[in-house]
Amino acid sequence: MKDDRVDERSFIKLILRLVQADVDSITVLGSTGSYMYLNREERGRVARLAVQHAGEIPVLVGVGALRTSQVLEHIDDAQAVGATALLLAPVSYQKLNDNEVFELFQTVTHHTDLPVVLYDNPATTHFSFSIELYERIARLPGIVSIKIPGVLSDPKSAKAHVDAIRKVIPNHVSIGVSGDVSGAAGLIAGCDLWYSVLGGTLPDPVLDIVRAAQCEKSGNPVDLSNHLDPVWDLFAEYGGSLRVTAAIAEHLGLVNPHSLPLPVQGLSVEQRKRVIQVVDDLSLR
Repeated sequence: MKDDRVDERSFIKLILRLVQADVDSITVLGSTGSYMYLNREERGRVARLAVQHAGEIPVLVGVGALRTSQVLEHIDDAQAVGATALLLAPVSYQKLNDNEVFELFQTVTHHTDLPVVLYDNPATTHFSFSIELYERIARLPGIVSIKIPGVLSDPKSAKAHVDAIRKVIPNHVSIGVSGDVSGAAGLIAGCDLWYSVLGGTLPDPVLDIVRAAQCEKSGNPVDLSNHLDPVWDLFAEYGGSLRVTAAIAEHLGLVNPHSLPLPVQGLSVEQRKRVIQVVDDLSLR
């Protein structure tokens, strides 16, 4: 944010960086995109800029909001600017139950023809999906993917979890892993996609891991991921990926200083020094 406004110039720069890296898709207005801190006009503008500058790369737009009516407004805005698909997390202040979340997705899929990605992000939304709820929602028309939280590090446990989800959802619904530390493990366990945080700022090392997992590029995806362990350790130590990713983008000059929306603040001076040291040691650019 710049003067409490969306820094559109920096945002466009990030989108063009992803286009140059030839990523598979671009997601805007996700959790790292701080979508819940933006009003409807700002979110519509961000979606429009993303689609305008993404070229042929598919653009997924986050549409989560506290009220269903607001979700539908964001869907209409995303559809109007040419979004490829929607990303929906059940955002709440009062804790939601399974039936409320199911009805949210049912209302959304009846409202739009755009493909919908179910976004399970319990660390942020404080709502956890059961496999049974995955099954109910995945059978709704228009649901095309489930973004699951990070898988366990044990390969057998990770595969068993992915297989259990796969068993109950339709064949056309893909499974995408999140939680960057387990991106490689998720792909090896059978996930179709990796919805990466770091990839939005540093696409090249993430693409290397994905292409290795797809056997399109040499290298062991686990070894490539382990090389980034210092970054994953920072995510864990500093309470998630948001502040660390912002610090990386600021250090590399991709965005302006103080890029997060208040009251969210960035890392301390000492914490930033650690981030910069890791970025420089790993030659991340």
